[in-house]
Amino acid sequence: MGPGLYTDIGKKARDLLYKDFITDQKFAITTYTANGVAITASGTKKNDLILGEIQSQIKNKNITVDVKTTSDANVCTTVTVDEFATPGLKGILSFVVPDQKSGKAELQYLHDYVGISSSFGLNASPVVNLAGVFGNKNIAFGADIALDTASGNLTKYNAGLSLTNADLIGSVTLSNKGDNLTAAYYHMVNPLMSTAVGAEFNHCFSTNENVLTFGTQHALDPLTTVKARFNNFGKASGLIQHEWRPKSFVTISGEVDTKAIEKSSKVGLSVVLKP
Repeated sequence: MGPGLYTDIGKKARDLLYKDFITDQKFAITTYTANGVAITASGTKKNDLILGEIQSQIKNKNITVDVKTTSDANVCTTVTVDEFATPGLKGILSFVVPDQKSGKAELQYLHDYVGISSSFGLNASPVVNLAGVFGNKNIAFGADIALDTASGNLTKYNAGLSLTNADLIGSVTLSNKGDNLTAAYYHMVNPLMSTAVGAEFNHCFSTNENVLTFGTQHALDPLTTVKARFNNFGKASGLIQHEWRPKSFVTISGEVDTKAIEKSSKVGLSVVLKP
């Protein structure tokens, strides 16, 4: 019911316009051991490369441990503690082996009128990130900054505003050190059919370039959803996603440049299987 975290500003519109639109081939399967450990194996084909990873997740009360091994021999471990010390506070510790400088600690706090996220690297000269959102479920204002303690310079400073109505969400954000202005719009037209429309306008001050993207989604039936988007550069994308069993999805998506039809279109396929 509160304003959420800074990353939640504009999230509904971003999910509508970009989530599940893929141009690669991906397959993922999840299974569970007798003691409740979830193991997920996935593979993704990008052009001529095949990338794979195996992830295991263990939950014990309010503690979750994720261990992910990738095909490039990296092992990423994330430990999450919910309700850490006080209600609404979450602690997250992550590190990648063999990268000794990858360790990071993060604290997230959610309240009815505030959402705060703070993280810092576990090294001698860490980058410290602080993001905060203030408001309520109807209006929220937030900022996101990062400080490089080695140089004393701010490496990131962003700001955002979100307005939420019963079925309408609008947001405005400044990012990339004030160089990018993004305005996003999301409207739930028919909740029963999950019909929604959205738009995003992005302006880059340094290049004076504008990108305008429109999108929509609609549920053909309770298990099948279609989405489409189009931008002012003539790129059109569409997808169809079917939940053929609970939590198992098959998604087919495609993208075409309407200003260069002679170029080959891109087609993506994703299969996610869960028991």
